[in-house]
Amino acid sequence: MAFDFPLRKIIHVDMDAFYASVEQHDNPELKGKPVAVGGGSKRGVVSAASYEARKFGVRSAMAGYIAKKNCPDLIFVRPRFERYKEISLQIRSIFFEYTDLVEPLSLDEAYLDVTQNKKGNPSATLIAKEIRQKIWDKTGLTASAGISINKFIAKVASDINKPNGQKTINPEEVIVFLEDLDIRKFYGVGKVTAEKMYKLGIFTGKDLKQKSLEFLDKTFGKSGRYYYDVVRGIHTSEVKPHRIPKSVGAERTFSENLSSEVFMLEKLENIASELERRFQKSKIAGKTVTLKIKYSDFTLNTRSKTLPYYISDKSLVLETAKELLYQAPLKDSVRLLGISLGNLNTEKKEVEEKKEKDEILVQLRFDF
Repeated sequence: MAFDFPLRKIIHVDMDAFYASVEQHDNPELKGKPVAVGGGSKRGVVSAASYEARKFGVRSAMAGYIAKKNCPDLIFVRPRFERYKEISLQIRSIFFEYTDLVEPLSLDEAYLDVTQNKKGNPSATLIAKEIRQKIWDKTGLTASAGISINKFIAKVASDINKPNGQKTINPEEVIVFLEDLDIRKFYGVGKVTAEKMYKLGIFTGKDLKQKSLEFLDKTFGKSGRYYYDVVRGIHTSEVKPHRIPKSVGAERTFSENLSSEVFMLEKLENIASELERRFQKSKIAGKTVTLKIKYSDFTLNTRSKTLPYYISDKSLVLETAKELLYQAPLKDSVRLLGISLGNLNTEKKEVEEKKEKDEILVQLRFDF
């Protein structure tokens, strides 16, 4: 079908079990074995799991003791973030051989816009294949990729043939692909939203497409428009080489649970000090302070306050965080505290840049 908006050639590259794969690559004795990067102690958390471990239900963010219970032979390895960053930069250098429009999402995944690329290759599918081969040749690690007309579909597609595979959704395949897609696979639909959609009889993209914009707005608020557009293949977000942060935060997990607000004040001061260093380095200020509290049973609570002015110094951040801490009684002992600053002054800059930028029109039909 023809779309009445510019089409792009977007590749989403996602490394396969990146942290765990690096550990298996650097230590051949770990190859083929269930590996978890993180801590296996009572308070430890899994940062990443190898595919061998995932077969036993081991997942990132899972408590270490639960992961060990699911997989008794699980091998825990301490994370080496400097090593992961080193390899990530090697991978990123490969991306820049093809395009300067690279938007890293994390150390192990990124979007690439190859509509116009340095190789002059009209096929995004072939480019993705070349990139994955070069990553293998340079690092010994495998990557998966999704290729399509926008970031949303490319990201969904990159999961289809994991690990070490890729999937292209051509322009003429987009609508059918989205209609057949399980609602849980829609990027931005979490567990709670999925349950809500199930109760409304929405199980696939086709079901979602039958709902009116008015209904989706009323039911899902600001996300309603997003769901309405994305199921129709409309997702105009550009690949942004320099992503402007929406918030800046820091958090700490404690070796022992804290049961009183008094014990938490020193921890909050340390977190606020770390935040201030980040603000000064990035020249960032914000208006909304959010306090993150994770209880001993892993339930999460957030409390926010928006100020009428921008702040960035430690004293004001800490003062607001303390106010949020005492806003309501704690329901249990606390294992983690975090502070973030949102509603940043960078968002104003992003709006101004968007107004100044002319939209690049791309021909509506081309080979993938």
